[in-house]
Amino acid sequence: MMESDFREDIRQAVEVLKKGGIILYPTDTIWGIGCDATNAEAVARIYQLKKREDSMSMLVLMENPNLLNSYIEEVPEVAWELVDVADKPLTIVYPGAKNLATNLIAEDGSVGIRISGEAFTQQLIKRFRRPIVFTSANISSESPPAFFDEVSEEIVDGVDYVVQYRQEDRNPVLPSSIIKLGVSGEIQILRK
Repeated sequence: MMESDFREDIRQAVEVLKKGGIILYPTDTIWGIGCDATNAEAVARIYQLKKREDSMSMLVLMENPNLLNSYIEEVPEVAWELVDVADKPLTIVYPGAKNLATNLIAEDGSVGIRISGEAFTQQLIKRFRRPIVFTSANISSESPPAFFDEVSEEIVDGVDYVVQYRQEDRNPVLPSSIIKLGVSGEIQILRK
């Protein structure tokens, strides 16, 4: 993909996100469905598209750990170390979520956040200037697609923009590790 195509893809995706739309995009793990993580209506559309109960939370992608303080009441000290030493995608479930769509925040007030190291996602979030929702690009009861060509037509037709970048990519991907942090920094491993 040409550099100009990459930039145009980001420009179009940002435009859709700003209007409250939902996108299908590649990440540092698998293809995902995303929207503005501060827009409850857009988040509700994703739950509807996935046929998913809104009690099942989705996670948020950020491009920079410095943004955590804007969306978490008090970032446990251990979180900074975990983000620094992570050698593969790491989702951390933080207590005390704030400034995000209320339907993204779990009943216990927590939210899962991953700092994306993938070039497209980083640029997308940087240009959008807000965190973006990430959830696997599948209907709730189906298995998540590892590659773009495994994404169902229902999902492709249900989003407002499909990113072109990395649609041909066949590199194997792994799901992120998931760690839940308590207010005092207790660590619970949810997925290695």
